[in-house]
Amino acid sequence: MTEDIFSRLFIFEMANNHMGDVEHGLKIIRELRAATASFNFKFAVKFQYRDLDTFIHQDYRNRQDIKYIKRFSETRLAEVDFLQMKDELHKLGFLSICTPFDEKSVDMVEKHGFEIIKIASCSLTDWPLLERIAATGLPLIASTAGATIEEIDRVVTFFEHRRKTLCLMHCVGSYPTPEHELEMNQIDLFKARYKPLPIGFSTHEAPGDLDPIKIAIAKGAVAFERHVGVANEKYKLNDYSSSPAQIAEWLKAAEKAYSMCGVSGKRRDISEKEHTDISGLRRGVFCRQALPAGTKLSDDDVFYAIPCVDGQLQANDMSKYMIYSLKNALPANSPVLAAQTVTANIRDKVLEIIKAVCALIKKSNLKLQDKLELELSHHYGIDNFYRHGCTIITCVNREYCKKIILLLPGQTNPDHSHKVKEETFHVLYGELTLSLDDDENTYNAGDIIVVERNKKHRFASETGAVLEEISTTHIKDDSYYEDDNIAEASERKTYMTFHADWLSKTIQ
Repeated sequence: MTEDIFSRLFIFEMANNHMGDVEHGLKIIRELRAATASFNFKFAVKFQYRDLDTFIHQDYRNRQDIKYIKRFSETRLAEVDFLQMKDELHKLGFLSICTPFDEKSVDMVEKHGFEIIKIASCSLTDWPLLERIAATGLPLIASTAGATIEEIDRVVTFFEHRRKTLCLMHCVGSYPTPEHELEMNQIDLFKARYKPLPIGFSTHEAPGDLDPIKIAIAKGAVAFERHVGVANEKYKLNDYSSSPAQIAEWLKAAEKAYSMCGVSGKRRDISEKEHTDISGLRRGVFCRQALPAGTKLSDDDVFYAIPCVDGQLQANDMSKYMIYSLKNALPANSPVLAAQTVTANIRDKVLEIIKAVCALIKKSNLKLQDKLELELSHHYGIDNFYRHGCTIITCVNREYCKKIILLLPGQTNPDHSHKVKEETFHVLYGELTLSLDDDENTYNAGDIIVVERNKKHRFASETGAVLEEISTTHIKDDSYYEDDNIAEASERKTYMTFHADWLSKTIQ
């Protein structure tokens, strides 16, 4: 058995509702089978075992004024009776679960071949009992009513150290539990704090209240428990136990909740109708003016409006990674059809560059804050980035400016100058070749170089380098390149946001 046994598991707690009458217990099991027959869930019936000869102190065994002693004594069943009921629930396809309240009862659970052990809330920190339970080979479910978070932490750690399969149940020990005491957000707490344990919901609200099961499912609980019984002229049902008919309604509510919540762990399927409805609201791409064949579309060339025609490019298609070139001339105000363009997607190229840049950052042991502005400078196009270009990360740009410049092995940033900005380079990692007005020198980690205004400069690295740029305020369009082709290029930069977790996870 694995944790999968707990997924969509609905547990019917018989407790003492068999009333010490084996035929009545069998009736409950059989009526539960009829009530659950049409549902595609896993079902279990749960008993409670107490060795009453040792569980109740000998001086108190006849005390009918003590509620639980009276209840347990009056509903006592022989071992053969429990076995008869257990055989019946297995014959009807139920899983078998038992809550033992003492060590001798754990022995009986093993002897009788139960499939799961349930730990009651009152026993959650009964360490002698937990030691005996941990010695079994059975998966465990533990309820948490009345326990502090520190106690739950210790119990979870206890079973983790013993490599036990455990499902933790949110539970409130008020019988019945009023709505304002249900504390359903505890499921969120348990899921976050005890990940990856499966989390369930053991419930005691009034049987007719169907909202809690829906909320529990929506919050991601996987296993669910309710007290069950059958009322007749002889036996009454308490306020927190459900009849088989009420169980059927409870399961219908669960079924509805699962249907409403949909798939888990993956993106849902998008229907053709939804796709069509959404597409009808998206803006299409239109020519702002007459465009000749070969035009690479930019924001200056197009505008966005509704309605679209079939096959038309949409605003959603116009990402910074997509380059569209017209196959033929188009008049002003005409729609741009996908079939009228040659398309280039540079996303994969950009991701490969980012991976290489992240490898250099890690190799240099550079520490960076999350969500900084990142710029890929590809002066002669993205295909030539590894020869001509660099990566610039802006840390701050106020009256002063700090940037990190990264050069991959073999990269050169071409000759340029600044009229407004004065900058200082501090080499943090690797070897840097810097040319100032054609005076070329090589610098290493720790070296500092001042670049004054109007000084033509070029930098490169054969092995890869990281440098810190400290300057006056960076102003857009204050970089003047010697090569006019660079100055005229409209697609020489790709702007992104640097995410610190790129350094620790696979970039998709």
